[in-house]
Amino acid sequence: MKLTIKDIAKLANVSPGTVSKVINQRGNISQKTIDKIKGIIEETGYQPTFSAKSLATKKSNLIGLIYAGNINAEMNHPFFNDVVNAFKNAIGNLGYDILLFSNNKFSKDEQDYLARCNHFQLDGCLIIAGDRIEDATNELDNSLVPCVGIDIELSGPNSSYVTTENRKVSELVVTHLYSSSIKKVAFIGGPDDSVVSNIRKESFTQHMNAFGMTVEEEWIQHGDYFEASGYEAMNRILAHADIPEAVFAASDMMALGALKALKEKGIRVPEDIKLIGCDDIEACRYSDPPLATVRQDKDKMGKLAARMLHDLINKDVQPNAVMVDPELVIRKSCAIS
Repeated sequence: MKLTIKDIAKLANVSPGTVSKVINQRGNISQKTIDKIKGIIEETGYQPTFSAKSLATKKSNLIGLIYAGNINAEMNHPFFNDVVNAFKNAIGNLGYDILLFSNNKFSKDEQDYLARCNHFQLDGCLIIAGDRIEDATNELDNSLVPCVGIDIELSGPNSSYVTTENRKVSELVVTHLYSSSIKKVAFIGGPDDSVVSNIRKESFTQHMNAFGMTVEEEWIQHGDYFEASGYEAMNRILAHADIPEAVFAASDMMALGALKALKEKGIRVPEDIKLIGCDDIEACRYSDPPLATVRQDKDKMGKLAARMLHDLINKDVQPNAVMVDPELVIRKSCAIS
């Protein structure tokens, strides 16, 4: 028969809480009691369960991973996948495991993220931004559960977030194109209700206007950050009589879709139209031509998120936001002749 912490407590004539404190090496317990409980544990071969280990510490060493939003960021998106991998390695080194939330409803009673956090006694959560953020995410943000968001501005009492300086993303692109004597530029953004995409679009328009560059309504199109939508958006841009000198896509995946559309129309990149993406996913280096992009420091974002969440859990830091600077990476798709 598998022993429980209550069985060990009964054999030692102490409370289960005292056994748990000995297991976790916490609390003011006499050495005689510690030796007695450890002796019983050794004699019986008792293996502490997860709940026994966390009883005294009130910590599970479990972190929830949430892909938030009614339109999720998806696990297969290269940018978020790289950020999560960096986070996973960093949070693992800090002693935590990750529990992936499969959806925003829990059990037949349709309980939400917060209920699930309480059920599994999670120490904190990493929230990956999607679009159309649901009420369950906002409720979790406004709770006392430590949370760190990636590309989502959390404002709760125990929440922080990490994001790229998205206004600077567009500023880098427009400034580079202007300095290269290119003034006719199209923009392919994410969904028209995406917070991140709209920040990049507003900054794009602002800097285009500041430099006196051409902003055509028909040249501003939207996709969903994935390749097929970039392909369709590029075709909509090319359907007009006047075509731009350059295209800036708010994600590399959409830029690769745009590249496919340009090739099908016999339009040369970079000779006829220059192309810049955003994220610097691995595929950029191997496209034909290699894709210019704005690099988001995915490794840094993941590591920062892990450290910030660890500090929030241990109350070592006040909730704050960290903005990570992007870097323009020029490759052949935006080469200047």
